[in-house]
Amino acid sequence: MSTSPHRSFELVAINDLARLAQITLAHFDDLFTRSEYSQPYKERLRLLCLCQGAARHYVHGDCGVDDFDMWGFFEAIPDHPFPYRRKGTRDFGASKFGRNPDNGPHFEGRRVDVIGRSIPMPPTETPIQSVQHHLREGMSESARLLSERPVIVAWPDSDRGQVIWSPSP
Repeated sequence: MSTSPHRSFELVAINDLARLAQITLAHFDDLFTRSEYSQPYKERLRLLCLCQGAARHYVHGDCGVDDFDMWGFFEAIPDHPFPYRRKGTRDFGASKFGRNPDNGPHFEGRRVDVIGRSIPMPPTETPIQSVQHHLREGMSESARLLSERPVIVAWPDSDRGQVIWSPSP
């Protein structure tokens, strides 16, 4: 694991996941007011998850937090995918995680990257099962990369903190 001096080794707690969910939901709300193409997805968000290195740190506590990667999984609209190349950036704000100076002076805290994906969510599956299916099938490069590390639910609140994907360390 990285020994970068800019990583925070503070543990990610449930209240941190709640803050990340709040930041990510606000980001998507803003997107839906600005993007006509994305507007049909406004009511189709089913799951927000912490992924990548910070998710691994949440589970194993061994790699620290460089930034937070938050993924929103939306119920797919046939022939109208969520804009998969779009990535938003937000600021976690002042916190126990400090800031990463590599992100520049305009960040008060850790950077939060916000990514959205539309995936099939059949009525026979819960959103969690659909995301697990998406990761297991690895039909896209992003799914294959996400499947290499744990995936943690940040929203909905009732599932917050649940580890829904955890490959071997």
